Amino acid sequence: MDQTPSPRVLVIGALGQVGRELTEALRARYGAEHVIASDLAPAVGQEAPYLSLDVTDRKALTEVLAQYRIDHLYNLAAILSAKGEREPQLAWRVNMEGLLSTLEAARHTGVRRIFWPSSIAVFGPHSNHRFAPQYGQMDPTTIYGISKLAGEQWCHYYHRQYGLDIRSLRYPGLIGYKALPGGGTTDYAVDIFHQAVQHGSYTCFLRADSALPMMYMPDAIRATIELMEAPAEGLSIHSSYNLSGMSFSPEMLANEIRRHIPTFSIAYEPDFRQAIADSWPESIDDTPARADWAWLPEYDLASMTEDMLVHIRAHYAAEVRS
Repeated sequence: MDQTPSPRVLVIGALGQVGRELTEALRARYGAEHVIASDLAPAVGQEAPYLSLDVTDRKALTEVLAQYRIDHLYNLAAILSAKGEREPQLAWRVNMEGLLSTLEAARHTGVRRIFWPSSIAVFGPHSNHRFAPQYGQMDPTTIYGISKLAGEQWCHYYHRQYGLDIRSLRYPGLIGYKALPGGGTTDYAVDIFHQAVQHGSYTCFLRADSALPMMYMPDAIRATIELMEAPAEGLSIHSSYNLSGMSFSPEMLANEIRRHIPTFSIAYEPDFRQAIADSWPESIDDTPARADWAWLPEYDLASMTEDMLVHIRAHYAAEVRS
């Protein structure tokens, strides 16, 4: 039996789409008492242990890390792509100042491992759109992508300069049933399920053929924990790993939904998010992740769609009963 003590964990941005599910998974794995959730919201009504914390407040963050002797720090606080284009100054402050606050606070308090998510938004118009490699041209067009690319370099710098063990994944579009869309360009792939179950139709803000890298949330959570638990000596990338699950377009997803809801209909009214999607690759090469820590996704389009519909239907059925 493994006698290794559970790490003391802090999750920043724990009330977001990824944060909620990651916190739940970490508490199941390490014990709830070992995993502190934090976000901007007050502690009232939140499941303990929980702290109200602003990631850009370096002094407060440093005090929390020292007081609770945190071993593993997950910084998930971010302004996503679509919202970031509406409020670029806010996106830069939260995404970049939040990361630097995390790195500096961790450096001075002995945090053993740090996780910070990057994104496929680091790719741009001149990246390889068919199959973006781990290393290749990156010229992001959104403030979200710019902040993530700069953040990757800061992570690499702090690893090289100060020896911090920082781990990162370039998340594709993430699809889950436990949280509503959070302001990302790929969020159509979450909203479409709610609309399909509730109304039988959906109007998509991307073109029918806009294929993008995607991942089901259970795979993303598992990948995050697997990376954080991987032996440091086996990791070759200290900026951010490409991470691949599946790639599909709105039309492909709609067709898969029709296998379960034959009357489902979809219309297309592309908006400003289409230009963002057009700058991102259709698929990405995650060979280093598979080689360094044996990453493999479990869900494809068919199995993800089936599971999403089961849970979304159960959610609305429960609402009716209540």
